[in-house]
Amino acid sequence: MGQRPPLTPDFYHYPEASIATVEISINKDALAVSWSDGTQLSCYYLWLQENDVSNGRVDHATREGLIDPADLDVELTLSSASVDPLGHLLVIWNNADTSRFHSGWLRHIAEGQHQPAAFLPQPSAWTATRLPAPPSHSVDHLFTSYENTAAWTLDLLKYGVTKLTDAPTASGYLKHLAAQIGPVRDSNFGALWDVKSEPAFAGKNDTNSTANTSHRLGPHTDLPTRETPPGFQFLHCLCNEAEGGFSTLCDSLAIIDHLAQAAPDLLEALTTLQWIFFNRGPALDHRWSGPIIDYTPGSIIPTIRAFYPVKAFPNMDDNDIPRAYEALRHFQTLAADPRFQIRFQLEAGDILCFDNRRILHGRDAFNQAQTRHLQGIYIDRDEIYSLARVTQRRATATLINTRN
Repeated sequence: MGQRPPLTPDFYHYPEASIATVEISINKDALAVSWSDGTQLSCYYLWLQENDVSNGRVDHATREGLIDPADLDVELTLSSASVDPLGHLLVIWNNADTSRFHSGWLRHIAEGQHQPAAFLPQPSAWTATRLPAPPSHSVDHLFTSYENTAAWTLDLLKYGVTKLTDAPTASGYLKHLAAQIGPVRDSNFGALWDVKSEPAFAGKNDTNSTANTSHRLGPHTDLPTRETPPGFQFLHCLCNEAEGGFSTLCDSLAIIDHLAQAAPDLLEALTTLQWIFFNRGPALDHRWSGPIIDYTPGSIIPTIRAFYPVKAFPNMDDNDIPRAYEALRHFQTLAADPRFQIRFQLEAGDILCFDNRRILHGRDAFNQAQTRHLQGIYIDRDEIYSLARVTQRRATATLINTRN
């Protein structure tokens, strides 16, 4: 069997975590793994089969499982289990096959590091006092090391917003940036879209969004008309010579915390009473129904559906409509309140990155006779979550290897 650690069903490096004891259940369908500090993990026999790299049940090239659940062998039960000389789990099945499972891999499951929230920071709700400006990172250093990339993604996930500085002001730069993060989320605006107002376009009626006007945009989130609105938004300032047009940001988590204490009845209305959102474009008919604060199952934080230009109809009992409007008015008032909202001017070369489903963004009105040109892309939360996990693990592995 040799003295090498067993392979794991993924490509991560796990420090060895010697197992203290193993005990098989009476009916031979599960075993309990224990460590010397009292940590325990229960392993069901069919789950062990699915993750058995030793006997070819996991593909070595992809580390993905090969067993169709319909083909699981319910007759292949546990005969015995022990700890091998290296501290890993050794299983003998009732057909005499043997399997080894990495102690560190089992330990990371026992510690919950396999969960979706693993390696992601706990979101930190902020007000204007707690976070007077977005955390800033230079584009020049963003991808020079795993540590730098991890630091940026951790800020982005903790606060829901960061500002990248020193970016080139060339049109399309966001495509280059996105290539180092993950796939761009396309929409009816296109993969790369402009938020543009300049004298040459003043007075023309060729815009497809109120964003391409000089009007004030109140606190909002983009595309609540979709079943799953885009996760993160990146806004790259190419030119900003206009008077006014200050960007605004507000953390919905801080508003939710406030309402939970000050007005729980309004919070209940915001989380349960549904509205219909739909695009009013001549060639578009995206529509979805949901509450303003939408606790989607499985999400770490709620999705905020709050873009008044596309909020069309109450989708609730007539008796609930008055309190739904009362709650919505209160929510939007808080989102624009200086206690919760920060204001700042984007400068050429800045890239504002924020969680579109958490952070309400907006801007002040500005002078349309002067040029203000931003470009934007969407990248789903999944890609940012993945980047955060991968760079943290690689940064940690690099540190371990350096120390060794």
